[in-house]
Amino acid sequence: MEIILKQDVKNLGYADEIVKVKNGYGLNYLIPKGMAVIASEANKKVHTETMKQRAHKMAKIKGDAEKLADAISSVTLTIPVKVGENGKLYGSVTSQNIADSLKKLGYSIDKKQIEMPEEHIRKTGTYSAAVALHRDIKAKINFDVVENA
Repeated sequence: MEIILKQDVKNLGYADEIVKVKNGYGLNYLIPKGMAVIASEANKKVHTETMKQRAHKMAKIKGDAEKLADAISSVTLTIPVKVGENGKLYGSVTSQNIADSLKKLGYSIDKKQIEMPEEHIRKTGTYSAAVALHRDIKAKINFDVVENA
C-alpha cells in the first residue's frame, strides 16, 4: 500500500514522502494516528501541487540548516559529570545532556534530533554524535565527558 507521510517517521521516511508500507501498518497505525494518508490519485495530485508551492520555502530552510550545521560542527561541548572509580559515571550521558549543553550555547536542538554512538555513555572520554538538522543535512558534534570538579 502506498501512503503519503504527513510527518517524519523514524526508519520509514520524512514528511511529504510517498512510501510503500504493509497494509496493516498503514491502516492500523499510521493513518489512525494522523501520521499519513492513503496515496490515492486525488491525494497525489494535491501532494504534487503542495510540493511545488513549498519548494521555495524548503530551499530557505535547507540554507538555514546548513548554516547551523557549520556553526555546531565547530563547537566541542564539555559535559561535566560525577565520576566514581575507574572513570565510570554515576548515571549516564544521553542525548538530553547534549541538547541541554547546546541550549546553553544558544542552539535550540531537540534531543530527538541527536543520534548518539551508544544510547547511554557511561565512561569519561571524547565522543561524537550526529545531529539531524534537515532530511539531507546532518552535523557532527564532538563532546567531552569530563569529571565534575
